[in-house]
Amino acid sequence: MLTVNKLLPQGQGLAPVLLKRAAAVQLDWDVRQKSRFDAVDSQGRTLGVFLPRGTVVRGGDVLVAEDGSMVRVEAAPQNVLVITPCSEHGSPFDLTRAAYHLGNRHVQIELQADHLKIEPDHVLADMLRAMHLTVRETQAAFEPEGGAYAAGGHAHAHHDHGHAHGDAHEHDHGHAHAHAHAHAHDHDHDEPGHVHGPGCGHDHGTTAPASRGKPIGIAIKAAPVPHVHGPGCGHDH
Repeated sequence: MLTVNKLLPQGQGLAPVLLKRAAAVQLDWDVRQKSRFDAVDSQGRTLGVFLPRGTVVRGGDVLVAEDGSMVRVEAAPQNVLVITPCSEHGSPFDLTRAAYHLGNRHVQIELQADHLKIEPDHVLADMLRAMHLTVRETQAAFEPEGGAYAAGGHAHAHHDHGHAHGDAHEHDHGHAHAHAHAHAHDHDHDEPGHVHGPGCGHDHGTTAPASRGKPIGIAIKAAPVPHVHGPGCGHDH
């Protein structure tokens, strides 16, 4: 048995001539969504595949064995339901509605611009026909959408980038908002300024009351009247 523990998505970094010379293995979706399986390639070799858990193998990926040999993966034709809009009563928007209802049922879907593919299910087929969609069964490769949390591949990398950006964006705005709120809160509680002067009605020799009837605890003394010396002041000079 040839042990395989590495996968190159879509043969990234390999020259086309190497891909053309590599052995091939046909796998249906049931096998390709597993991270551990056995298979036989086009050269008759038995492969023991041991990939990281959560890895999904796609058609066009390349398996790399421990001895350095490479095996190109082909998505094997299998039974699928092909869903298209009704040519007489429907519109392309009907595919959007179908994808929505299938997604609510956690159905694996291959999304294409003009059709959808799912694995055979007579209950779902009846539901789709009732929505005025055309459903037919055929043999074809099946490559369902990986989803935002799919392990490995571009979907996973894109999700990590979006997550990091979202965290930074949310944190910055949350902090700024909290600071602005605290600043406004301080101003709400400022007391209006009080100016002392003639006619203010306060006794400046005692503790002055603050606004709203609350003592502020500050004694304000009246300034002494200045004394001027001169004729008639009564002092002995």
